[in-house]
This record gives sequence, structure tokens and C-alpha cells, in this order.
Amino acid sequence: MGTQQISAPPGAQPAGSGVIHVNVRHTAGFTVIGNHLAQRRGLSLVAIGLAVHIQSLPAGARIGIKRLAERFPESETRIAAALRELEAAGYLHRSRVRLGDGRIVTRTVSYNQPGADALAARAPRPRSARSTAEPAPVISPPAPPPPQPAAVLVPPPTARTAAPVPLPQPQACTPELQRTAAALLSDLRRHAPRLVLSETDIRVLVPGVVTWLERDAHPDTVRHALTADLPVPLNHPAKLLRHRITALLPPPLPGAQDLVPPTRPGAIVIPLQNCDHCDRAFRSRHPGHCRDCRTDLSTAA
Repeated sequence: MGTQQISAPPGAQPAGSGVIHVNVRHTAGFTVIGNHLAQRRGLSLVAIGLAVHIQSLPAGARIGIKRLAERFPESETRIAAALRELEAAGYLHRSRVRLGDGRIVTRTVSYNQPGADALAARAPRPRSARSTAEPAPVISPPAPPPPQPAAVLVPPPTARTAAPVPLPQPQACTPELQRTAAALLSDLRRHAPRLVLSETDIRVLVPGVVTWLERDAHPDTVRHALTADLPVPLNHPAKLLRHRITALLPPPLPGAQDLVPPTRPGAIVIPLQNCDHCDRAFRSRHPGHCRDCRTDLSTAA
């Protein structure tokens, strides 16, 4: 005998590569689940699956966290988090009650649709010809209020209008240092593609980078400080770099009094040189090596 082929009706086949449903009508042992739960946005798959399992259980079934953890491979932590999700969404309500013998237990009420009690209370009831001898309806525990959207905290006006912290300004922004700083800023996108700056951004940030170079910071040190541990997403690269240039600015090296500009009129400013060994900028009247490289060379000798 050939194998029986099961397929959906011809008219039910959707176009494309989407899901194709092969449905068989259940006649026993099934639970009706609303799409508002099965397709609920904001609920995790663990919470949705746990709600389906709880709604399929008979009344009086025990659904403690430990019992559910024994039944499913998820940990107690994930199950507890899923139960809190269902409570927040209105599918579950848990309360602590004291029994007649003094024991305190957890009473759990499962709702196949949040706010079902409130809807039933507002629905009109048909008049009955029976007398007051008719038994009173059973009142279920009140449904938890529907979840409210999270409150949006609006910062005070001063947070929006406060002036940004000014960039550090160099003592002598020479053309050579300006070119070095501009090239460093333009080259950042090669190391961090999200740090794409406009020409205007580079012109604004150049004085801050020149200040780093004046304080004997190596270009590699500046580049690492500006590109390390970038936030995700990065919406404003120039604002982030402005903050880092200002907040992470290293102090001047001890004993670097020659970096302080003279206040006497007509004083001579010592020019900046690039170290022949490490290419670091330093102040000297003659080309050669920076302080660190001179120390290393003398030690090696």
C-alpha cells in the first residue's frame, strides 16, 4: 500500500514560502486559546507557552514554580519570570490566603482573556421569571486591572537647554597640530565604521584633540580613547566624541612647565617636534627624540 498523503485544501494554500496549515478538527481533549494570547506582542515564548499549559489544566491543579520546573526543562528563575509576565498582562492573578487550619497558601486564578470579570459584570443579564429562591451566582475573584503603558519620564527643560561642556582649548594650535588632529578624526571611521564625521564636526573637534597632543598623548592613545566600547546604537557620533575628548582629557605630565605659554609680552614659544622614534609630538627647539625615547635609548646604551 502506498503512504497516505495529507495536504491542505487547494484554496487554503498561501502564495510564497509562508506557513501552510494542515488542520484536523478536535473532538476531545483540546483547549481554546485566543489569538490575543498566542500572538501577544511583548510576551516571551516561555510566558505564552506557560499560559497555554495553565489554561489546559483542570481546576484545582497545582502550578507552583517548583512543580512547573519539574514538569518542564526551564529553570525556576525563567518560570518565575514568565509568571510575572502573565500577571502583568492580566492572564494570571496570584494572592496569599489563609485557610481555616491556619495555613497560608497561594491562590492562583487563570484568565483566558484579561478583564473577563469586568466584561461579564457590564454585560446585561436577562430577566428571569424565577423568584428569589434562585441560587446566587458564584463570584470569582476580581480580575487585575489591564496593564498600563509604561510611564515616559520627560527630562526637565534645563536638561534640554543646558549648554554643553566646552571643549578643551590648546595653548598653541599650530597648523601642524591641526593637520594631525584632523587626520586622526577623519581616520576614525576606518577603526570604527560608526564614527563617520562631517567636515563641520571635524573642525569643531580639532582643538580638543590638539589639546591631547599638546599633553604628550600619542595618537594611538587618543584613537583608542575615542573608539573603545562604543554604545549600541550610536545615534550621535560627534556628541559622543565631544564628551570623551572633554571627560577623558589626561592631565599635563609632571614637570612639563615648558608646555605653559609665557605671559611675558614678546616671549618665544618653543615649537613642537615629532619624535624620530615614536612620532609623538613634543616641544623642543631642535628635532630629535621625545623624553620617553631619550630615556629608553640611554638605558639601552
